Amino acid sequence: MTVSQTQSTFPLQNLLKGFSLPWGITITYLSIVLLLPVAALILRAATLSPAEFWRLATAPVALSTYAITFGTALLAAAINCVAGTATAWVLVRYEFPCKRVLDAVIDLPFALPTAVAGITLATVYSEQGWIGSLLSPLGIRVSFTRLGVAVAMVFISVPFVVRSVQPVLQELDYTIEEAAWSLGASQWETCWRVVLPPLIPAILTGTTQAFARAVGEYGSVVLIAANIPYQDLIAPILVFQRLEQNDIAGATAIGTVLLLISLVLLLMVNLLQAWRQSYDG
Repeated sequence: MTVSQTQSTFPLQNLLKGFSLPWGITITYLSIVLLLPVAALILRAATLSPAEFWRLATAPVALSTYAITFGTALLAAAINCVAGTATAWVLVRYEFPCKRVLDAVIDLPFALPTAVAGITLATVYSEQGWIGSLLSPLGIRVSFTRLGVAVAMVFISVPFVVRSVQPVLQELDYTIEEAAWSLGASQWETCWRVVLPPLIPAILTGTTQAFARAVGEYGSVVLIAANIPYQDLIAPILVFQRLEQNDIAGATAIGTVLLLISLVLLLMVNLLQAWRQSYDG
């Protein structure tokens, strides 16, 4: 075998080595679970003409659901950005009774079925509920309003911020803060200039994940909201309503819009994680 033949054979051998059994299992699994459903939705949307797709995706009720969905999800993500960061700080820096229990409860929205969460929230925040009965005399209604949608989104997305910030806080060297204090920095200056900069990538990553999770929520919102168009109807529930009405084209168009926005959010999360890794490096 000549030298040129040997050189041309090695890349082929290296390429064939890449097609190992674990690689094939991974690609097959991802194709069945993720790629095929996404491709089916895109191909179904491709059967619509551009004018028809635009008409269905930009119908007045659809635009209203987009505004309610993303506006409420943004509000929930902002609340979790602050409250989740504060919760992570307390769990890492303070010792108190039942700390382990509270730390475990943070992951409850991950394990709790969303329908159960919706029933629980609707009961607690109803006018006869534990919290709703206290807010009702003040003229504040939560269940079956847009405020209830926000409460549900906050509930199901809070773990993302806490679990993103908590490990960074645990790795943060406390002696750096002590050094800042010894140099005359106040607690506010130490927090703003020493503690916060390393936390910003983790906070942004967790907030973006919380926002993406809130945008796609269905099970808890459908039970705590009245689901009235132009009031508290969100886009995922509108997709389900379109399917109930046998409006496959309308559900496909709205679902494709949500898919594209979810892909953009996923790209943002990956960019933020890459920024976090480069910052840590």
